[in-house]
Amino acid sequence: MDITIAYQRAIQMYHHKYLALYHALREGILNGSLASDTRLPSSRDLAVMYGISRGSVAEAYDMLLAEGYVKTAVGRGTFVIEQTAMLPTKSPIDKQSQQAPSVKQTTPALSAWGQRIIQMEREPQPSPASAVNEDEAQQPLISFQAGEVVLEGSSLTAWKSTMATAGKDLQKLSSALMTAPVNGDVWLREAICQHVGRTRGITAHPDQVVLCSGSMEVITLLCQLLINEQDPIVLENPCYPGIHRAVTASGGQVQAAELDQQGIIPQDWDSRLLFVTPGRQFPTGAVLPLARRQHILQWAVSRGAWIIEDDYDSEFRWAGRPIEPLKALDRRDCVIYVSSFSKSMFSNLRLGYAILPAALAQALTAAKRLYAPLPAARLEQRALARFMMRGDYVRHLRRMTRMYRSRYDVFQREMQQLSGLFHWHQTDCGLHAYAIWKHEPAQYHHLMQAARSFGVTWRDAADYQLTPGPPSACFIFAHLTEYQIIEGINRLRQTWDRIKE
Repeated sequence: MDITIAYQRAIQMYHHKYLALYHALREGILNGSLASDTRLPSSRDLAVMYGISRGSVAEAYDMLLAEGYVKTAVGRGTFVIEQTAMLPTKSPIDKQSQQAPSVKQTTPALSAWGQRIIQMEREPQPSPASAVNEDEAQQPLISFQAGEVVLEGSSLTAWKSTMATAGKDLQKLSSALMTAPVNGDVWLREAICQHVGRTRGITAHPDQVVLCSGSMEVITLLCQLLINEQDPIVLENPCYPGIHRAVTASGGQVQAAELDQQGIIPQDWDSRLLFVTPGRQFPTGAVLPLARRQHILQWAVSRGAWIIEDDYDSEFRWAGRPIEPLKALDRRDCVIYVSSFSKSMFSNLRLGYAILPAALAQALTAAKRLYAPLPAARLEQRALARFMMRGDYVRHLRRMTRMYRSRYDVFQREMQQLSGLFHWHQTDCGLHAYAIWKHEPAQYHHLMQAARSFGVTWRDAADYQLTPGPPSACFIFAHLTEYQIIEGINRLRQTWDRIKE
């Protein structure tokens, strides 16, 4: 038996000698150098042959036996199994062996959904802030593209306290972990109902709440539940690209709805599903007036349609109480309300939720059970429930609203020095500001490229457009300190001055 060369190659790849021997023997069996019914040496002989312990040989033989490569006969030894039914498999260490004759290989066909997902992966995606090559910049990067939302100060202290208490709760309930409700911790669902009832005017029962790992998981599951192939689906234009991808992957045909300064313009769309951001249109920040809200509710009733309301950051409203969601006006159970804690708490808290009619809540729970039979982030869910019930969440929102207002005031003040560049959409809440470029498109793209060398970036809002539109920008300011905001806009001004020279 000559597996010495294979063993020498394997010993360079695997730290443990028994693994090297296992792979060398496996390679010999698969490539036919160890023929069917070949009797392998005893563990004593093989140990002497390769200078290893009998225990290592025994362990390698046990692995081959467990995986069906060999068989044993009492009193006779270890033998290679019959290989007539085995398909040739290339060993991971067989990198220099001669290639077998070319055989036409076929790839199993993906479903239509799978093919669309693969196609989306091949399409160019917007580059996150972390992907910016900081070597291009002459100074440390200040990014208005995106940033982590974190807990600080008293909010962080309160969160740590609730996490510790939640851990003790779950230790007491460890026997019940396997029967935890798929739709989420019942305490948290109750806390959400109380919160949206007090602050958002939404009346809901905990059974209507379904928790998921972020709002995009909610939206993706809803798309799979509600969209058939070729269904026309209405999306705001511009809109969040994740929603566009979820709709397209589910086979929906996107209808781009026009916007103006007040948000989406109601039409009698030939559709049974509308995605809308009425509290603060994404990304323009427009607030949908009452008359238009009533109009699209009437449209949904007349068409027998669903409305999915994405309320992503309108709780941070510094000009009075947050505007009531569309769901608060819904008397016919046609609105599905979606929100997330990833922006209102901190980025790494991947918890989103939907408030739905009871029948649809059951369907969403069933879909979620198919993906994850047990709820994710059980500890964080229980901690967040306590955080909300103790009033810490409302106090946290108030603190963050004041802080974001202060940062927006600084941002707006500094941007006034560049008033000739952008037409700003005024906002009174949220984490970002939106603007349309006033000059030639080529100048806008030149400015974006040149600004990198000054260490400042922002989001090109073309990423959100369903159809071509004028150059526009999205500046996310909430994660930056006031000093960083001032410095970033100063660099932008320097960039523009350099371009004009």
